[in-house]
Amino acid sequence: MSHLGVERGDRIAIDLPNWPEFVISTLAAAELGTTIVPLNPAYSPRELQFMLRNSESVVAITAEEYDGVDFLQLFETMLVDLPDLQYLVTVGEEDLWYDDRIFQFEDLVAAGRGREFEPLEVEPDEPFAIQYTPGTEGTPKGVVLSHDNLVRTATATAEALGLGRDDITLCSVPLYHIFGLSAALMTTLASGSSLVLQDRFDAGEALDLIERHGVTVFHGVPTMFVMALREPRARLELGSLRTGIVAGAPVSESLARDVRESLVPELEIAYGLTETSPTVSITSPVDPPAKRVQTVGRPLAGVELRVLGEGGETLPPESVGELAVRGFNVMKGYFRQPTLTRNVQTDDGFLKTGDLAMIDPDGYLHIVGRSSDVIIRGGYNVHPREIEALLRSHPAVDDAAVLGVPNEVLGELVCGCVIPVEGALITADELRDYCYESLAEYKVPDVIRFMERFPEGTDERARRVELARAVRGEGEKSGSSEPG
Repeated sequence: MSHLGVERGDRIAIDLPNWPEFVISTLAAAELGTTIVPLNPAYSPRELQFMLRNSESVVAITAEEYDGVDFLQLFETMLVDLPDLQYLVTVGEEDLWYDDRIFQFEDLVAAGRGREFEPLEVEPDEPFAIQYTPGTEGTPKGVVLSHDNLVRTATATAEALGLGRDDITLCSVPLYHIFGLSAALMTTLASGSSLVLQDRFDAGEALDLIERHGVTVFHGVPTMFVMALREPRARLELGSLRTGIVAGAPVSESLARDVRESLVPELEIAYGLTETSPTVSITSPVDPPAKRVQTVGRPLAGVELRVLGEGGETLPPESVGELAVRGFNVMKGYFRQPTLTRNVQTDDGFLKTGDLAMIDPDGYLHIVGRSSDVIIRGGYNVHPREIEALLRSHPAVDDAAVLGVPNEVLGELVCGCVIPVEGALITADELRDYCYESLAEYKVPDVIRFMERFPEGTDERARRVELARAVRGEGEKSGSSEPG
């Protein structure tokens, strides 16, 4: 890409699933001194365009076609509205004709073979990734992570897992997510071990890959382990598996024990977030048995934790309050959002996570809840306000509220509670189709409940709590309701 004029500090968007080209692009960007912008191929065109424009990406690397979407056509329609995007690089097998702004990935690789290239010396604090994460108001936030953030966090995580050159990691978590980028790809690089890529998670295929390649490390969100354990073969001997991380959503004691007994003997529970690269804390094989299932471990060496009260004061051990983190893993800030960055930082540099936590006398971290209304569906964070605003924009909807309802496999389902306009005729499927036009699939409500009115509450949070009680009181049904 250097011969295209891509320079140090430029942004390169990578809109790919778990393909080798994602890894190659990431390494090439590091050599060029550029910044990667990992993007989820499931993003809607509206979301994708916002992130490309907000990041001012000069190059986008994308699949020609994936999951039924013609990305070449999609990008061609967006190019006119993306003044910074100079080049599109496509990954695929079609021998297509391209113009002077669109190149095939394999052609660029071939053009670079045998050419001399002197890697740049980058400073540790230079940005390497802008990782987008949902914002509470629906607008994504670009988390800026430096080389130092990612390399040191990945190295510390690899050491905590005892990774070595003989290990083989199955990467089933998405590389465009911080979990896959740091805990899977970069821990592999840090330990000099090997990586097996799974295009997208399928429990049966994952077990086949583990057996075929002698995989020793298997990471995932709780949903993935629940699905793996439901496969009959999971109860058989997969002797190569040794360790891995479960994170991204609350982990029940029974699930942790079951996975360790049946699948991954030294599975460790970790806690983190995009803003912390992501690992903050992790359990260890030497921890007391109760701590290994009831906590998310102790912080990485060099990472400091505080629990803050409502006034921002530091609370003593065993107090519940908002968790704050300081250390080498904490982001450089939100891209082009200095005010928002200041709002999540204390005067002495701690990042306020928004999670409610307690630190016990032995230094183990307990996550006890969330101070925000975020829904965690299958390891993805979903912010209700974004979906509520979209639902309210439908002409047949008078008001809407979105909340999470418990689900055994995904952790939570997205439930949209809707008050239709008087006399309007609207179905749940029609509302979901409306949401699909603007939202990534995992944000589209799984369940639609039509209601005549919402419970009264003293404020928005109280109303949401009462609404959740009303919905859950109906029973944890799957599917959707139609207006009566």
